[in-house]
Amino acid sequence: MLETPFDVAVVRRDFPILGKPLLGGMPLVYLDSGATAQKPRQVIDKLVECLENYNANVHRGIHALGDRVTTEMEAAREKVRRFIGAAEAEEIIFTSGTTMSINLVANAWGRKFLKAGDELLLNEMEHHANLVPWQQIARERGATLRFIPLTADGRLDMSSLDDVLTDRTKLVAVTGLSNVLGTINPIDAIATKAKSHGALVLVDGAQSVPHGATNVTSPDIDFLAFSGHKLYGPTGIGVLYGKRRLLEGMDPFLCGGNMIRRVRKESSDFAELPSKFEAGTIHIAEAIGLGAAIDYVESLGLAAIAAHEEALMRRAYSQLSKIPGLTIVGPGPEHRGAIVSFTVEGVHPHDMAELLDRKGVAVRAGHHCTMPLHELLKVTATTRASFALYNTSAEVDALCEAIQYARKVFRLA
Repeated sequence: MLETPFDVAVVRRDFPILGKPLLGGMPLVYLDSGATAQKPRQVIDKLVECLENYNANVHRGIHALGDRVTTEMEAAREKVRRFIGAAEAEEIIFTSGTTMSINLVANAWGRKFLKAGDELLLNEMEHHANLVPWQQIARERGATLRFIPLTADGRLDMSSLDDVLTDRTKLVAVTGLSNVLGTINPIDAIATKAKSHGALVLVDGAQSVPHGATNVTSPDIDFLAFSGHKLYGPTGIGVLYGKRRLLEGMDPFLCGGNMIRRVRKESSDFAELPSKFEAGTIHIAEAIGLGAAIDYVESLGLAAIAAHEEALMRRAYSQLSKIPGLTIVGPGPEHRGAIVSFTVEGVHPHDMAELLDRKGVAVRAGHHCTMPLHELLKVTATTRASFALYNTSAEVDALCEAIQYARKVFRLA
């Protein structure tokens, strides 16, 4: 185990892709971990181990391979349980990712329990994955969407919470960390207020879970969704945490093999948790790989990771703020995670991303699946740099130098 603060040079050697030069020999400066994180050798090796040595289906095969792969996958489920502080492994549902996890709740909980006149509380910084499913289910059930206003600097306006959170609110759906603004939301305060009105709380943890400690019991939340691929794990695997009493009360969203106990010609009895919500064959090797990713980040230490990423974010915020014509969206460093999105006057974000790529700097450009937020910001798109445990101060400097290069191309400097 590495001591904290960890040695980023040592960490980078765990990520094979970071040692491979781009065409032309330039080093890769990967600042797009908010979209997907790179994978350490430990995760890659675990995937290969599974596929080469015990590839089989889980829970079904009465043979050595089936028993081994089931043991490995359930061990990964237990690692997820421990990682987020859930009470039971049965409260951990493997899905394809954050989007599927939220859709599962919207359909399996919302379709059964929402009724006309009920309210769902959202806000304008939410990713489409935590907005569109609620639009759909609210329309179907006759429920109403309400929104927590945002402050001028891109935080939730908590002074307005009492105006929009009422006894008609059945669920508050909120991101732990904005994928554009970088805003760290006060989940504890939101959960406390929501519970006082009898509302459930769903947290989109796609951006927050990879960057700091998560405990679903403190604050007390009812559902948590996150994706493996942003946590240095494989794509195609995600997690839905739900309290047992809630999951047991919900009907399945998807039906088929594995999620049933008994099937008759005209009716079926459903399996116990978590199988009830894991119809068909899930991404088995990927679930096992997610377990390896959790082992990896825990070996580095979540506190050390958070401290390292905060230092990178603060350096980026400080240096970017000095570039003429550049505007950072979102709050100051004290309320922000490891994401910095910005615009540069006279340069479209897509052009900016292309010019940065010429210097080997990989960033994201567009509306980042947050169209309502960008409408609120009165911009069509932003450029986003998102940092991870393997990034360095030198890479922050490279980002700033590449932006200055882009400004010169557009004759702004």
